[in-house]
Amino acid sequence: MKFGIIPPKEEERDEVEEMALRLQEEAKIKPYEHMNLEALKEAEDEFDEADEQAIEKYRSQRLAEWQAVQRKRKFGELIELQGDEYVKQITYAGKEIWVVLHLYRPGIPMCTLVNHHLTELAKKFPETKFMKAIANICIPNYPDKYLPTIFIYFEGQLKARFIGLECGGPDLKMKELEWKVANTGAVKSDYEENLQKSVVNLMTSSIRDCSLQYFHESDQTEG
Repeated sequence: MKFGIIPPKEEERDEVEEMALRLQEEAKIKPYEHMNLEALKEAEDEFDEADEQAIEKYRSQRLAEWQAVQRKRKFGELIELQGDEYVKQITYAGKEIWVVLHLYRPGIPMCTLVNHHLTELAKKFPETKFMKAIANICIPNYPDKYLPTIFIYFEGQLKARFIGLECGGPDLKMKELEWKVANTGAVKSDYEENLQKSVVNLMTSSIRDCSLQYFHESDQTEG
């Protein structure tokens, strides 16, 4: 009887290889998951059809994230506008960009108050561009009686304005100014939503009170 080397069982080898390959495949990271938008565009011909749908979904996700980051990084402070920057900063502010511009003059208490509130609002709403400009530098011979003045633009177009007392009185609170700005669409504020709920609740309460009073008077008449 000849004794030779017993070959390994083919089934066991195949099973081990299959498990190893499966583990390797599961551990793989799709190459497009580490690519930026430019790299995705350059390499899109290298992917097979099975990846196209996933790539498109991933590209949309990366684009949305990038746009969100750009909006937040772009602003976040009350920016001083120089006279010769109006066209660049306002007219060509960009697509879907809101700009809140405050015309002021140093030494006017109400202007100082508005600047203080806008500084805080700029931090709270970094996706909106908040700016201030000395009135006479921005608009020559602009009358002090119109100060403070707030202009609100969207994509370079004037959408709203608050002149003088329309901005508020000496006791103006930041949340009141926030509501005024939010009411134009320049920011998304909880105060606006809460105010709408308060109005609805007030109307509902008034209707309920009127109904109760009506039925009470009707009962007294019938009695």
